[in-house]
Amino acid sequence: MTYRVCFVCTGNICRSPMAEHVFRRRVEEAGLGGAVEVDSAGTGGWHEGHGADPRTVAVLDENGYTSAHSARRFQASWFPGVDLVIALDEGHLRELRALARTPEEAARIRLLRSYDPAAGDALDVPDPYYGGREGFEECLEMVEAASGGLLAAVRAEVEGRTA
Repeated sequence: MTYRVCFVCTGNICRSPMAEHVFRRRVEEAGLGGAVEVDSAGTGGWHEGHGADPRTVAVLDENGYTSAHSARRFQASWFPGVDLVIALDEGHLRELRALARTPEEAARIRLLRSYDPAAGDALDVPDPYYGGREGFEECLEMVEAASGGLLAAVRAEVEGRTA
């Protein structure tokens, strides 16, 4: 049975596609590609059908990640098919919890940086959209730093299902 992870930011053109591509590579490198499915969405639908922000694409490409993407909006109806919903900041966390129809669905929502022990209390990945390239590079660093802890948690869940 496939374990599904969905990363969620505001418009699904900056942070969440970056997290999706970074985590997908971690999953593949860990040999879990056949067991874990990774995607992303936004809390809003302004950019549905559009590719990722060109700055996201540039930072991903320059760091050896894939970047093909089509933005979409997260739907409450997706909860039954998603094992883990990863919010990129507290605002997304609140919006996603408001969409959850049951306590079980709400329990599947986590903040990405909660998987980074070095993050401390700073659990938001700042939105780089209105800034310069440095914000996108910082976003990548935060996503990469949290990906190891997230991978360990997902691996434990996947292995727990097969035990």
